[in-house]
Amino acid sequence: MSHRPRRRTLALTTVAAALVGGVLGTSSPAAAEPADHLVINEVYVNGGSAGAAYTNKFVELYNPTAASIELDGLSVQYRSASSSNPPTSVVALTGDLPAGTHYLVGGGSNGANGSALPTPDVASNGFNVANGGGTVVLADTTSALDPLATGSVVDDDRVIDLVGWGSSQTYEGSAAPAPSATSDVRSLNRTGYADTDVNAADFTLSATGDITPVACGEACAGVVEPPETVTIAQIQGTGSASPLAGDTVITSGVVIATYPTGGLNGFYLQTAGSGGADDATEGASDGIFVFGGGAAAAVAPGDHVTVTGEVSEYFGLTQLTPGSASDVVVETEPAEAVKPTVIDGPVDAAGREALEGMLIDPEGSFTVTNNYATNTFGEIGLATGDEPLYVPTEVAAPGSDAQAVAAQNASRLFTLDDASSANWTAGGSDTPHPWLTGVDTIRVGAGAAFSDNVVLDYRFSLWRFQPLTPVTADGAKPVAFSGAARPASPPEVGGDITLGTFNVLNYFTTTGEEYEAATGLDCEFYPDREGNPTTVDECDGDAGPRGAWDDANLARQEAKIVAAINELDADVVSLEEIENSVKFGHDRDDALATLVDALNADAGAGTWAYVPSPDASGLPPLANQDVIRTAFIYQPASVEPVGGSTVLVGSPAYTNAREPLAQAFRPVSGTSSDEFVAIVNHFKSKGSGVDDGTGQGLANPDRVAQAEALVTFADEVAADAGTDKVFLTGDFNAYSQEDPIQVLLDAGYSDLQEDAGAEETYQFGGEIGSLDHVLASPAAAGDVTGIGVWSINAMEPIAYEYSRYNYNVTDFYSPGPYRSSDHDPALVGIDVADRTASDIRAVATPGVGRWISPLVIAKVTPKDATGTVDVLADGEVVGSAPVRRGATLIALDGSALPKGKSEVVVRYSGDDTYAPSETTVTVRVLGH
Repeated sequence: MSHRPRRRTLALTTVAAALVGGVLGTSSPAAAEPADHLVINEVYVNGGSAGAAYTNKFVELYNPTAASIELDGLSVQYRSASSSNPPTSVVALTGDLPAGTHYLVGGGSNGANGSALPTPDVASNGFNVANGGGTVVLADTTSALDPLATGSVVDDDRVIDLVGWGSSQTYEGSAAPAPSATSDVRSLNRTGYADTDVNAADFTLSATGDITPVACGEACAGVVEPPETVTIAQIQGTGSASPLAGDTVITSGVVIATYPTGGLNGFYLQTAGSGGADDATEGASDGIFVFGGGAAAAVAPGDHVTVTGEVSEYFGLTQLTPGSASDVVVETEPAEAVKPTVIDGPVDAAGREALEGMLIDPEGSFTVTNNYATNTFGEIGLATGDEPLYVPTEVAAPGSDAQAVAAQNASRLFTLDDASSANWTAGGSDTPHPWLTGVDTIRVGAGAAFSDNVVLDYRFSLWRFQPLTPVTADGAKPVAFSGAARPASPPEVGGDITLGTFNVLNYFTTTGEEYEAATGLDCEFYPDREGNPTTVDECDGDAGPRGAWDDANLARQEAKIVAAINELDADVVSLEEIENSVKFGHDRDDALATLVDALNADAGAGTWAYVPSPDASGLPPLANQDVIRTAFIYQPASVEPVGGSTVLVGSPAYTNAREPLAQAFRPVSGTSSDEFVAIVNHFKSKGSGVDDGTGQGLANPDRVAQAEALVTFADEVAADAGTDKVFLTGDFNAYSQEDPIQVLLDAGYSDLQEDAGAEETYQFGGEIGSLDHVLASPAAAGDVTGIGVWSINAMEPIAYEYSRYNYNVTDFYSPGPYRSSDHDPALVGIDVADRTASDIRAVATPGVGRWISPLVIAKVTPKDATGTVDVLADGEVVGSAPVRRGATLIALDGSALPKGKSEVVVRYSGDDTYAPSETTVTVRVLGH
C-alpha cells in the first residue's frame, strides 16, 4: 500500500503524444485516463444554506488505482480565496482506502437546510469551504502547508492533489468554476477521475441535484479511540499552539462569556475555581474558546459545562469545536466560580499565552494609543501606563535602543474590542457606532478605566480585551474614557510673528468626477454606506487626483482645512500635500489660489495671500513633478515676501520626492536684519523603496540623501538672501531620532519640537511620533520664543475626517478643524526685536530608561553672558553646567526624577555684568 506523492508535472511522453496527435492525427483526442494516485473527486460548498442539498459541506476523495492506498499521514486542507496564510482547516485522514473506493470528509454547515450526509469517514465542523472561491489540498502531511504557493501550482512534492475554484489564489493550471451560493446549487465534480493538472478542465459543476457524497464506511474503518478527557490547561499547553490540535477531547469548566450574536459564534470556558492570584497550572491557560453559535445560545455565564469537540488553532487562537449541540452538556451540579486574574502593567508573550481565554480584571492605568480601526471594527488600542506608545525611533536611536522600545511597546499593548465581528462602515453601517458619537470622541492619550471584567482573546494577530457581551451604542460599556480633551485653541508661542507648518491631506480642487469626465478614464472611488462616492481610490494611477470625488465632498474637506488654518492664525504657513494644478492642465497655483480665496471668504478679504511659484525655468520638467506639491501662504498685514520663491532643481536626490521650496520673509515694519528664510519640505514616504534594515521604514537612504541635499540648498538660499536665519519646515517622513533628522542636526540645525518637548504630530500603527518638524539654524533658533503642536488631527479617530462622511448611520462630520488632516500643524513664535536684557530660556529632551537621561538645553542672552546654570527639582540641584557663548547642556540625574512629567527650575547664576534669571521647564522620564 502506498500514498507516494507525485511530482506535479506532465510526463514527457504525454506531451509528445499530444504533439503528435495535434500535428499528425485527424481524429478527436481521447478522454484523459484516470489518475494514478488518490484524487479529490467532489467538493460541495453550500451545506445548510437556502436551497442546499445537504446540511453539511463535504469533500469526497477517490482511489482510481488498482491497489489500496494508506491514508495515515495524509490530510485534506482548506485555505480561503483571499488568504495568503497557511490553510486554516486541516483534517487528518486515517485507515486504508481500497481500490475503486470513495472517502468522505464531512465539513461545517451554514444552516439547517438540506438532508443529512451519509456518515462521513472523518468530519470537522471547522472545515468550512466557501462558494465564491477557495482551495482544497490533499496533502502528504498532517501539518498546515506553509508556505502554499499562489498562482498555478506546478511542482510541490507535499501536494498529492489540489483544486482551486472561483477567486482562489492557488490552483492547478487555472481555477475551476465557482458554485452558486444559494440558487441552482451544485458541487464541483471531477470528470472520469482524470487529473491533467488543470482544474478548469478536470472539474465541472454538477447538474442540478447530481450531488453524490459517497463514504467508504466500514471498508475503511479502523479502531476508533474514544475521546480523551483532559483539562483545559492540557489542551492549551505551554506553547503558542495546542499539543492536542486535531484531537477530539472532552473537557469541562465554567462559562465566563457567551457570544451567540455579533459574529464571534461561541463562548469562553474556564476551568472551575481557576484564576486569581494563585495559578495551579503555571505557563498554561485555563480558558478556551468553544466555537459554534448554536452551542453559545444554549449556555449562559456561570453554567457548569462539559464539551466534546475537536481541538484546533484558528490563526493563533486555540479553540474547541463541538460536532453538534449534543456535544455541549450543561451539568446540573454547580462548579466552583472562576476568579478574574489581574493585569496591571506590561505582559510579555509567554505571559499572555498563559492567560489566553481567561477572565481578566484590567487594573491600574491604561491609555488609548490606537483609534484608527475604531471607526471600522470597533477596536481601541490601549497601552498599560499613563502614556501612549511612541514610535521607537521617535524616542530612541535606530538599532538596539529602538528595538528595546519596540519590545516594551509589544508588552504594553492590548486591544479593546467590541465583542463583535461587525464592520461599522460596511455590514454594520446602519447600526449606530458602539463607541463613538458625533460629540464624544476617543482620542489617543485618553485614560481608560475598566468597570467590568473582560476575556483575554487573540484574533487577527492582536491580543484583545473582549467584553463579556457585545458593546452597543446605547448599552453599558466595560470601560470609561477620560482626559485628552480636544484643544480649543492653538498653543501660545509668543513672538512678534509666527510660522506654522501643515500637511493638508491631499487637498485637490480637481475632483475625481471632474477628472473622469475630462479624460474619459474609468476612475475608482471609496463609497459611503449608500454607495455614494466620497474620495478618489485610483484614477490613472499616481497621475490622477487623490482627494475628494466631487464638489460636495471637496466643500466638506475645504471647510475643515479653512477652519484649522484660520484658527491657527500663523503669519506664515508652509503647506504640504496640496494639488500641483499644472499636472491637470491649469496654472500651477490654481488650487493654492482657491484655498486662499476660501480662507479670505472666512477671515475677511485680504487676510491671506500666497507665494507664487517660480516660472517654468525655475521648476523641474513637468514630467518630473509630482501631482502634490508644497507651498507658502502668509498674512500681508504682518509679513511680506522678499524676492521670489526658489525650488531646488536638478538634484538626483529628489527623483522620488517633492523638491524643497524656499522663500525669504520679513515683518512689514522690519528691516533686512529681521529677514529669515523658510524652506518647506516633503521627503520621500516610508511606503515604498529600499529597506536598509535599520528599522526606519522603506526608502531611508533616499531621505538621508534628500536631507544632505537640503543642507546644501539651504546654505545657497541663505547666502543669496543675505541672512543666516533659516527655518526648515514640513513633512520629513522621518521620526525625531532617525538618520535624516540627524543629518540636519549635524549640520547645526535645532529640532525645535524635540528641544521643547512638544507633542507629536502623527499616529501610525498605534504609536505616536513626529514626521513633521520645524528646524532652525543657530541664528534663527536664537529668535524663537516658543513652539507648540496643535493636536487637532493625529490623535482623533478617522471617523471625523471628511473622507469618512456617511460611513455609519452616526453623523460624525462637522466643519470645524478637528481631523481636518492626518497630521497636526506646528506653530513657532519668532521675536524679531533686539534683545538687550539678560534672559534664560530652556527646553528638555525625554529620558528613556536608566542609560538615557533627560537633557536640559539652556540659552542665556546676551551671548556674552558667563556663569553657571543649575537645574533644581524640589529645591535640590539635579544638574549643573557652565555657560559658554550663551548656551549650555545639562544632563540630569534621571533616577532623582519621578517617572512621567515633572517641572524643574532652570536658574542662571549671573556674572559681573548680568543679573541672575530663571525659568521653568517640563522634563519627561519615560522609564527608569
